[in-house]
Amino acid sequence: MTVPADNPILLYDGVCGLCNRLLQFVLKRDCNDRFRFASLQSTFATRVLGRHGVSPTDLDTMYVVLDFGQPGERLLSRSDAGLLILRELKGLWKVGAILGSGIPHGIRNWLYNRVARNRYSVFGKFDACPLPDPKHSNKFLDGEQPAGNSE
Repeated sequence: MTVPADNPILLYDGVCGLCNRLLQFVLKRDCNDRFRFASLQSTFATRVLGRHGVSPTDLDTMYVVLDFGQPGERLLSRSDAGLLILRELKGLWKVGAILGSGIPHGIRNWLYNRVARNRYSVFGKFDACPLPDPKHSNKFLDGEQPAGNSE
């Protein structure tokens, strides 16, 4: 599948209940059809993270890939990724991004890390990455066999 460079790609923990809720949240509100998705457990994510020197076995964060496949490809993580997602959505979510940007980076990531550390116990964990609704299947880039550890 060809991914246009201007589509942000959200890399998420495919077995995490919170991450899957976030995914559904974004799918419902992505009115401009901007986002594409891949689980961190996929071969696709392993290749992208490898280009940025990030371990694909670190499932404690989500990433957003910008300018995919271009010389200026960038990888945002943790709260920076979350704020970009909010900025891309319509309506009041942009206000949340503006307010969140006013919080110092270190504090935002400290809060993010606290949630990430407890997400399985609070939001649950799937045995495998849930399959996307067929109407959204064209937005998922990880149709390959999962790579890495799904625990």
